[in-house]
Amino acid sequence: MMNNKGINTLAVHGGEIPDPETGASSPNIVMSSTYVVDQPTSFSVTNMDDDTPYVYTRWANPTIRQLEKKLCLLENAESCLACASGMSASSGVLFGLLNSGDHLIISESNYPGTAEISRQLLPKNNIKVTPVDTSNPENIKNAICENTRMIWVETPSNPLVKLTDIQSVSRIAKDTNALLVVDSTFASPIATRPLELGADIVVHSLTKYIGGHGDAIGGAVLSSRQITSEIIAGGMLHYGGTISPFNAWLIMRGAATLPLRMTAHQKNAMQVATFLEAHPNVDLVRYPGLSSHPQHDLANSQMNNYSGMIAFRTPSPQSVAKRMMDSLKIVHYAVSLGHHRSLIFLLESDDLINSSYKLDGKLEREYREIAGQGVFRLSVGIEDAEDIIRDLELVLG
Repeated sequence: MMNNKGINTLAVHGGEIPDPETGASSPNIVMSSTYVVDQPTSFSVTNMDDDTPYVYTRWANPTIRQLEKKLCLLENAESCLACASGMSASSGVLFGLLNSGDHLIISESNYPGTAEISRQLLPKNNIKVTPVDTSNPENIKNAICENTRMIWVETPSNPLVKLTDIQSVSRIAKDTNALLVVDSTFASPIATRPLELGADIVVHSLTKYIGGHGDAIGGAVLSSRQITSEIIAGGMLHYGGTISPFNAWLIMRGAATLPLRMTAHQKNAMQVATFLEAHPNVDLVRYPGLSSHPQHDLANSQMNNYSGMIAFRTPSPQSVAKRMMDSLKIVHYAVSLGHHRSLIFLLESDDLINSSYKLDGKLEREYREIAGQGVFRLSVGIEDAEDIIRDLELVLG
């Protein structure tokens, strides 16, 4: 039914059909933890496939499966594994596919939770990790080892909004027989579909743009059926990272308006970024839609939407952050991103460099050249852009 349908149609109808019993137009929420079966069924998740009847919701659930089908259509993926959170999705990929003795190359600055897994937990399993600035593919090529099993990039990156050329890195990965994983949370499937550009795996925090309303936590891994099966066999479902069917239903409802929201996010972010760039108390602005972004040309070739994420820097960021906490009315001073509400938070450089990223030498110097004492990560919502700007004017002076 969904062949050759447009992205708006896929967002609304993908994975969903009217209920055959009641004719209900909206999908049901199946909250049962267990199911009555009428045939002999294995009790091991490793023996299950797409034809196995529903047995237990940690293994499979009708509502979760609808969400997975919708995400497959949005990302043009063969298979999807919906998870309890973005961190659950990332952990499933890293621990399900990497083994003792393997080597991982990862973006030097990305989502702090993923960074902390790679710096703190993977080495305990004898997995070597090399952080590099993936915005330059040559850095990845130079870091390749004989045992490089995976290359993990985040584009645009959190929090510096750096881009990585997925097609170029894909060629490096294929020459090395390494898997290319792209965390595309900042972009969403509306901006970038990494699998179409040569990536092997896409990871999303569904809590962000795809869910879009700040009321449900979830994550997803999208890839080939073979790779998602390997992640499951590697223990993903045994880790207990199953998304709640209620959260899956909320995220599926949010995904229906994803294309409309991303259009609004981009429109507002362009106005806000332009305002910030012209403001005398702002030192630096990074937004892919601005011609001043060092990788603006790559954004034009790789992204169909610039998204709504802005990084900017001010003098005395801690005092500015205090004014934000005290005075902002429209923009919420809060973590997270990709919601219909505008959110802003100061990510202090010392904190990230010392705790999450463990950067030193050249990588630390390059990070501080962009971030200074810290960057404000602004997730521009779908309010009126003029109101967002007035709110920021109040605290920027």
